[in-house]
Amino acid sequence: MPTGDLNSITDVEGVLVGHSTIDNGADLHTGVTAVVPTQLTAARPGLPAAVHTGNGHGKLIGSTQMDELGVLESPIVLTATLLAFRAADALLTYLMARHLDGLSFNPLVGETNDGFLSDIRRRPVTERHVLDALEGASGGLPLEGCVGAGTGTTALGFKAGIGTASRTHLVDGIPATVGVLVQSNFGGVLTVQGTPMPVEQVIGEQDHDEPSGNSCMIVVATDAPLDARRLGRLARRAIFAMGRVGASYASGSGDYAIAFTTAPPQLPLLPDDAINPIFTAVMDAVEEALLNSLLMATTTTGLHGRTRHAVPYVGPLRPTLGSGRGGAF
Repeated sequence: MPTGDLNSITDVEGVLVGHSTIDNGADLHTGVTAVVPTQLTAARPGLPAAVHTGNGHGKLIGSTQMDELGVLESPIVLTATLLAFRAADALLTYLMARHLDGLSFNPLVGETNDGFLSDIRRRPVTERHVLDALEGASGGLPLEGCVGAGTGTTALGFKAGIGTASRTHLVDGIPATVGVLVQSNFGGVLTVQGTPMPVEQVIGEQDHDEPSGNSCMIVVATDAPLDARRLGRLARRAIFAMGRVGASYASGSGDYAIAFTTAPPQLPLLPDDAINPIFTAVMDAVEEALLNSLLMATTTTGLHGRTRHAVPYVGPLRPTLGSGRGGAF
């Protein structure tokens, strides 16, 4: 399928992304990434949404209410495991400042564990870092790789981080867009378009034991008119797509997908028998976003001198699998 103009989650109109990065060049490599739908306003306080838990060894704050009601009530904030609770409190500050008469809020915060490269117990993220990511969120192509919540993450034996991608398609003759943003931090064997690329063969790296607490957060945005049930079907396909890049779905991995739509509520819902192209768009966009999260990352040395090497790649800075443009390993 063709990509959106930017091949990014921000190709879905009204979806913004912001980062706040902490990197001292030594033992701190962490941060915050925020996905901010501008359609969340006082007039429209919630968007249809769903969560799918591929493996629940993680923390997705606010997910149970979202599951129950099928509604996203806040921006989505991603950060490191021991910072999720602080980030949720900061997101609450953000929401309360925008809804002065509100008495209940459901901040949604996800995490992966960056403790292999970053001193996670120092918990360096403050409320200001979270607010900076939220308030600085913008359209355009977001930074990828070692930035925001992906600053210290690793995946498939290599340095990873934040990745994004999009796909466009026609639904009953009407253009629709699917955009994806991922925080990659999971184990397995890197696989590109069906070809396994074990780290020990690609770079000869011997010290590639998987850190504990590996996980993946996937955010799927679309402008197709879907309800929470149908968005749950999209979220499940997002988790399936991890298998395309070689995910091991290990016991200690918290793998979650959040899917929401920005479509105006007055539009008729897309019927189930017309949803297959959106499934394809989700799986293609997630696959590419995961690869982009690795291919845009840089070699990082962190806590205790541990190093995760970037994937050696020669080609465009952002390969677009859907268009046939690519480089060589």
